[in-house]
Amino acid sequence: MNTNLNTQIPSPRAISGEGWAAIAGAIGSAFLLVKKLVSPKPAKPELVSRADFYAEMLATRERLHANHRELLAALDLQATRINALESGLARVNERTRK
Repeated sequence: MNTNLNTQIPSPRAISGEGWAAIAGAIGSAFLLVKKLVSPKPAKPELVSRADFYAEMLATRERLHANHRELLAALDLQATRINALESGLARVNERTRK
């Protein structure tokens, strides 16, 4: 253990211009980071309003129902034609049997 009371205490070094610039840059970067994290985020605008979306959805549903009704009517017509052909074929089959 050194008990010499007259030891030299190193003097603090002066900060150079580059050091001050680095400190100012670090403080500025921290400030910008805090500002970015704290600032409120803007709301994203809706591309289509809710009312327009629902109106289009209802219009699409009506078109699908209309197509469905058309398909059912066409299927009913085909069923009627098939039944007529089957009955005609059954008559022909009865006539040609020996």
